[in-house]
Amino acid sequence: MDPRRNPYAPGAGTPPPELAGRDEIIERATIALHRIAHGRAARSVVLYGLRGVGKTVLLQRIAMQAEAERMATVNIEAPENRSLPSILVPALRAGLVRLSRTEAAKNYARRAWSALAGFVRSAKLKYEDVEFNIDLDGEAGLADSGDLESDLTDLLCTIGEEAADKGSALILVIDELQYIAEEQLAALISALHRASQRQLPVTLIAAGLPQLLGQMGRAKSYAERLFEFVPIGPLEAVAAAQALQVPAAEEGIIFTQDAVDEILAQTMGYPYFLQEWGKHAWAAADDSPIDLADARRATEIAIAELDASFFRVRYDRLTPTERRYMRAMAELGAGPHRSADIAEVLGKPINSVAPIRARLIQKGMVYAPAHGDTAFTVPLFDGFMKRSMPDLPR
Repeated sequence: MDPRRNPYAPGAGTPPPELAGRDEIIERATIALHRIAHGRAARSVVLYGLRGVGKTVLLQRIAMQAEAERMATVNIEAPENRSLPSILVPALRAGLVRLSRTEAAKNYARRAWSALAGFVRSAKLKYEDVEFNIDLDGEAGLADSGDLESDLTDLLCTIGEEAADKGSALILVIDELQYIAEEQLAALISALHRASQRQLPVTLIAAGLPQLLGQMGRAKSYAERLFEFVPIGPLEAVAAAQALQVPAAEEGIIFTQDAVDEILAQTMGYPYFLQEWGKHAWAAADDSPIDLADARRATEIAIAELDASFFRVRYDRLTPTERRYMRAMAELGAGPHRSADIAEVLGKPINSVAPIRARLIQKGMVYAPAHGDTAFTVPLFDGFMKRSMPDLPR
């Protein structure tokens, strides 16, 4: 069929043509934002789940709704090995610009700009990756102590006061939050806690891998009371079928039920994979309806493409020892698996492989769904490991 009309959109954070099965989550986050903007209590929202479940897409949708209602959104993707101040400062500057759209408003917000200037100068002395400059004088004693927790609290509360004066809200939208170091995460949680206590319109909408829950709990014991943790998983069968069928139907194309069943079985309802299979099923079909043979051909092509890109880029980040550990996991199946069982497959004492597991968790490749358990953060990765390493190295 005509590739120009192919409606499917696989990609990192690319909005799907049909965002199925997520209305309740979007509504919960939107209610929280409205409450915050009107000075009412609401918890910050943290979305967590495996790769490919659509966390980034949900963040973008929620942020778009906040922006449509003239809230000042600050969009950040936290990379590995970067400090929180280095990624927060440019984003907060952009947020302040949105709150200070005219020169008169900027003058009125002088204290918020002074807080940001003081924070930048203080952070540059402590974090070598902070390169941003603010060409303003800071206010002595405001966000310039050199203590990240104290300074970030000053900064967010001062901007929160400015947002309140404008009848707006500051929304921190942070993706990949699990990459923030725990002591810096603790500072962010503390600052948000203080803003909440003062009923300032400042909140966080964030997303991360499942290990984020443990990280935030370790960072601050009260995190579970400050945040609403929302699990994001694969789509249920009805929503998954909707995500697959609706985009094609809008182009006048239908799937046979056998084709739908095949694709849902292969993708397990993960939104990213549904887009991949939909794209390739469309390309494999000569005409409507897309049938079982087309779906099976799509499976062959989709797996080959995932192996060359989605899976491969993660595999290439691993050391030989880490690859061997993950191949041992795959030997046991999709998981989760007891860490002791993985060590047994490797023929090693469990304490000798614990550092490898810790590095893989830090890299976002595995997580601990329960004490002593280990699971892949990337769905279907066990099959990729077996295809890439047919035999477990000894």
